[in-house]
Amino acid sequence: MISVERLVKRFGAFKALDDVSLTVPEGKLMALLGPSGSGKTTLLRCLAGLDHADSGDIRLDGVDAAALRAKDRRVGFVFQHYALFRHMTVADNVGFGLKVRKGKDRPPAHEIAERVGRLLELVQLAGLAGRYPSQLSGGQRQRVALARALAVEPRLLLLDEPFGALDAQVRKDLRRWLRRLHDDMGLTSVFVTHDQEEALELADEVVVMNKGRIEQIGSPAEIYDHPASPFVFQFLGNANRLDCLVRQGVGAFGGWSFAARGVPDGPGVAFVRPHDVEVGPADGAAMAATLRHAIVLGPTVRLELSLPDQTPFEAELGREAFSRLDVSPGHAVGLTPRRVAAFPTQG
Repeated sequence: MISVERLVKRFGAFKALDDVSLTVPEGKLMALLGPSGSGKTTLLRCLAGLDHADSGDIRLDGVDAAALRAKDRRVGFVFQHYALFRHMTVADNVGFGLKVRKGKDRPPAHEIAERVGRLLELVQLAGLAGRYPSQLSGGQRQRVALARALAVEPRLLLLDEPFGALDAQVRKDLRRWLRRLHDDMGLTSVFVTHDQEEALELADEVVVMNKGRIEQIGSPAEIYDHPASPFVFQFLGNANRLDCLVRQGVGAFGGWSFAARGVPDGPGVAFVRPHDVEVGPADGAAMAATLRHAIVLGPTVRLELSLPDQTPFEAELGREAFSRLDVSPGHAVGLTPRRVAAFPTQG
C-alpha cells in the first residue's frame, strides 16, 4: 500500500501540491485526473523520488520513502514520450534498468536476457527485440517503455500521460491492453491523465485534482454520478450550468423548480448533463427551448438549444427518438431534466 500524507511542493512562489493526502490500495489502478497545472505530474514525480516534497510524508508499504534512494523505491516509471534510448535495440532498452545495477544487485547476463525475453512476449513484441525505436510505431514504442518499467519488478508502476502522444484508435486499444496486463500481473499502478474518458474507463479509483489540491477521490461511478463540487461536475463530461436561486431546499431557474437538498438559501448553480434531459413537445414540459442545431454523432444526436433568456443548453438523445420528435432548427421543444445537481454559488 502507498500512502501520501499532507504533501506540499513549491516551485518558487507557486504551490504545485497543497496539502495532498491519499492512499493507493495494493493491486489497484488509480488515475490522477485534472487540467494542466493541477499538480498531477508533480505528485507522480514525488512518488517516484524524482522530485522531493517540501513537507509531508510518502510511505511505501509502511516505509518512509524519504529514507530510500529513488532506485531503492522499486518504482517503474513510464514517461509520456517514452524516453527510449535511440541508439539501443528494443531488447537493450528493456534490460537497461537491470544492466546498470551495481555489484550483487545486478542479475547475471543470462537472467537479464531471459527476463527481457519474457517481457517482450508479455507486451507482444517478441519478434522485435533487435529493432531500434525509430523502426517502431508509437504504440510499439509505448509497449517497450512499459516493458522497461516492468523489468525492475516494481512494487509501484507510475505512468505519466502514457497514451497522450498516440492517435485515438491506438490509444483505445492500448488502454484495454494495459488494463488486462495490470490485472494479470497484480500490479499497483498510478497514471496521470487529463482525459476523462481514459480515467473512467481504466481506473479503479479516480483522484480529481485542481490547483494543487484534491477535489474528490472515488470510483469512476461515484465521481461521475455524485460529484463533490462544481469543478468536478464540469470537468467530468459535458454539463449544462444554470444559475439559480435556492429557497428551503428547492432551486428555481426561470419557471422551473427542482430539489436542491443540502444547499443553503441564496444564489446557487445547477448542473444538468445532456443525456439526463428528456426532449419532447414544448407544451407541458418543465422548460421551453428553441433548437438551434442538431449534430449526428453515430447512434446519438446532440441538440444545441437556447432557453428563453438565450442561455445555451445541450441535450442528447438517440437517433430514433430524434426522428420521432420531427423538429428542425428554429422549432420550439420542451425539456424535462431527469437528474440535477445543485451547489452554492461559492461552493
